Amino acid sequence: MISRLLTATSDAHDVARLARFWADMLGRQVVEGTGDALLPGEDGQLSLRFVPDRPAQPGPYRRMHLHLTSASHDDQRHTVATALRLGGSHLDVGQRPEEGHVVLADPEGNEFCVIEAGNAYLAGCGPLGELACDGTREVGLFWSEALGWPLVWDQDQETAIQSPRGGTKVAWGGPPLAPKEARNRQRLELTPVGVDQRSEVDRLLSLGATRIEVDADGTVVLADPDGNEFCVRGS
Repeated sequence: MISRLLTATSDAHDVARLARFWADMLGRQVVEGTGDALLPGEDGQLSLRFVPDRPAQPGPYRRMHLHLTSASHDDQRHTVATALRLGGSHLDVGQRPEEGHVVLADPEGNEFCVIEAGNAYLAGCGPLGELACDGTREVGLFWSEALGWPLVWDQDQETAIQSPRGGTKVAWGGPPLAPKEARNRQRLELTPVGVDQRSEVDRLLSLGATRIEVDADGTVVLADPDGNEFCVRGS
């Protein structure tokens, strides 16, 4: 049986510190690799990986952020307080006072939101409710085909997909998009199970991806239809 494991990967100045922050925020274990750190997701929750920054990596070029859910108003306040205690900070992105979510940054400035309790859109998605990305509708359709996940939102150029088993949604906010001038510091990572890497890469190319390079460890780097990098690891 063919399945595809999805991971959100972030470059980090301090891999261990950033992995520990998110492990404590999400109640997960850290699996240490050779220089990187993985936070496996369970019950449909998206996995997170942190890898060392490439030398002389310019600019932030962050095109995705996480949405954490809340069971109650007190739970939201507790999550925010925990993030601040662990080294996070408040972040002003122009949100309005009447909006119920709280915008924060992790210790390396990566934006994330703590969503208010009662949010119907993320009901039942689990603690890590959504990965929100910059991207066009075309990219949402691409990833729906790439993963075999159905569209659960498709309105006004905004799209979202979710595994048929439920769990974390992945969404794209539609245009306008900021100009892309360098490699993104955050990207998606696909690990096929039950099919070889070469066949999976060929399938993704046929869906509209483009080939960029092959890393030293054999990971194939592709770009989605918007030009955002993503990785295909060996199974």
